[in-house]
Amino acid sequence: MSVIEKKKHLRRAMIEKRNTIPLSIKKQYDEWVCDELKKLIIDSKFKVVHTYLPMSSEIDLIPLIEFMLENSITVISPKTLPNRKLENRFLTSLQDLEKGVAGTSHPANPSIYMGPIDMIIVPGLAFDEFNYRLGYGGGYYDNFLCTQPNALKVGAYYPTQKTETLPRENHDFRLDKIVYKDFDQTTA
Repeated sequence: MSVIEKKKHLRRAMIEKRNTIPLSIKKQYDEWVCDELKKLIIDSKFKVVHTYLPMSSEIDLIPLIEFMLENSITVISPKTLPNRKLENRFLTSLQDLEKGVAGTSHPANPSIYMGPIDMIIVPGLAFDEFNYRLGYGGGYYDNFLCTQPNALKVGAYYPTQKTETLPRENHDFRLDKIVYKDFDQTTA
């Protein structure tokens, strides 16, 4: 099986795993992730944070986004464009969003951000012990991350999304940090 086929198979399996997390555990875990990311932003004094807007069964980052908006942290969210490009837009309100491709959402405000970013919260379907991630297969984030060499690149995942080693290609980007813990610690 080729690397591309392995990735495709793993994507399907990870979406299925993520979709079966009980709602009560998901809610507690999502709150924990938002708290951990909030601590990281505060402790590091980050002023500009790039984050995806959650879709489907992804970790719900809305409480974190609300915190950043309320505390004068510049929030940047992507709009997916053709040719594996992200257009990074200022997010000023969670009420002013548009639907994008493949179930994504993005700021309706076309005000584009082109400056440096302190932290990038990266979506994904799986991660491994070497901090590599498996995305959705479009290559958007692999292309974007290399343009922000000084940004802290962080993934937030459920423990069921961890694998020993991911199938990799040369363009796959390694994250600086993964935020996750076992579920049994969230329900105690």
